[in-house]
Order: sequence, then C-alpha cells, then structure tokens
Amino acid sequence: MLSAKSLFQEIIDNDESFRLFCSIAASGESQGGWENARIAALVPESQRPLAPKITRHGADEDEHGRIFNALMKKRGLEPVPVPPGTDYTMLLEQHGIGLAHEKLKSEQPLTVEDIVVYLSHSRVTEQRAADQMVMLKKYFADHPDVGKAVRMISNDEDNHLAYTHEELLRFAAAGRGRLIQRTLRECALAEIRVYRDVSLAVIDHMGRILGWPRPKAAVLAAGIHAMYVWERLAGWRRMVSLRMPERRDALGGPATSAPEFA
Repeated sequence: MLSAKSLFQEIIDNDESFRLFCSIAASGESQGGWENARIAALVPESQRPLAPKITRHGADEDEHGRIFNALMKKRGLEPVPVPPGTDYTMLLEQHGIGLAHEKLKSEQPLTVEDIVVYLSHSRVTEQRAADQMVMLKKYFADHPDVGKAVRMISNDEDNHLAYTHEELLRFAAAGRGRLIQRTLRECALAEIRVYRDVSLAVIDHMGRILGWPRPKAAVLAAGIHAMYVWERLAGWRRMVSLRMPERRDALGGPATSAPEFA
C-alpha cells in the first residue's frame, strides 16, 4: 500500500535516491540563505530593526543546507547536480515570486514594499516547508539517521512561519493590508503550480532511480495532480491567512548551531 511513510522510507533506504533528495534540499536551503543575507544587507533604513531577524532566517537556512550535506557525508555520499525541473527556488523566481535576484545583487536599498513582498513570499513558502517537516517528523522523528535533523529543521521552520505572521500583521496594522493580501494571493497561486511541477519532476527522477513500475508512478502522479486541484480550489487560502502566532519574536535571538551535523 502506498503511503507517505513508505515512499520516504524507500527514498531514505536507497543511497542514490537519498543523495538526490538531500542534494535538492541542500541546494534550496543554501539559496534561501543567500537571499535572506542579501535582503538583510539591503533593508531600508526605516526597517533596520528587521535586519537581525532576516539575518537569523538566512543563517538557519544555511545551517539546514549544511545538515543535508552532512547527512550525505555520513553515508559516504557526494552531492549531485540538482535537475532543473526539481529546483523549487529557481522556478519560484522564474514565476516572479519573491524579490528578483538581479535586485538582490545590486547595492540599491530595498523599499518597504519590497520587504512586504519578501515577507509575503516567505509566509507562503514557509507554510509549505513547515507542513512538509511536520509530516516527516510524524514518521521519522526517531529515525536513527535522520531523526535529529528532522526535529531541528522542523522547529526552525515553525519559527520562520511564526516570524512571517507576526511581521506581516505589523505591516498590516501600519496600513499595508491591501498590498499584503494581494501579494499573498499571487504568491500562493503561483507556488502551488510550482510545487506541483517540482513534485512531478522529483517523482519522475525517484521512480527511475528506484525502478518504480508504471502503475505506481501513475498513481503518485495522479495524487500530485489531485492535490493541486484541491489547493487551487480551496487549499491556497490556508497560505494567505494571518494570525498572531503563539511563538512571539521567534527570530529575535541569535541563530543556534548544530555542530553534530557540521
């Protein structure tokens, strides 16, 4: 019987599929680290108190990238190039989600509107990340190889999600509510398309590595399409709602390190 647990167990147990999974994850996290570092450096003067939190966010993402690389190293594996169709962060940028890399590579300070766009993008993508980690934690929190990493990253993603809620509510109270809601909706609808396409590409690569029969691959692809339809009709709304989080000032302190994964 197909289940999320059995699929991930199959991927984790095979060196080649595990290496691809970790390589994709490490690349995305490292890219997120770079983006946050650049945003922190370019925060407009009126929002400078946000810079340490954005820096913390980026440091967490960098740490996650190192953790995934360390998980590969522990099994004697080297990273592999990320297939273009599986590059979530690159595809998001190509669809106009978040701040363009061209803007981040310049030295021109960002505007307040840019920061609102960044936070709205983060609120959507961090919801996806937090949900994925909750699922992995449910099944693999006690796994001898990946359990500790899953628990640590899941906690960080919850912090990142709480931070975006709190900061967006602050901007909404300051009169940016219309911009926030419009940007959140645009980001969410684009993200669910990208997530569908990336999921299909990942399943295709994993299926070839693991020798999945066509009926199994077809069932998985159908499930991805069905999830997209549900998210397109209703599920996206969960990505755009805002509420004050239980974790207040979640990124207010320094980033914590994970020396055991370094």
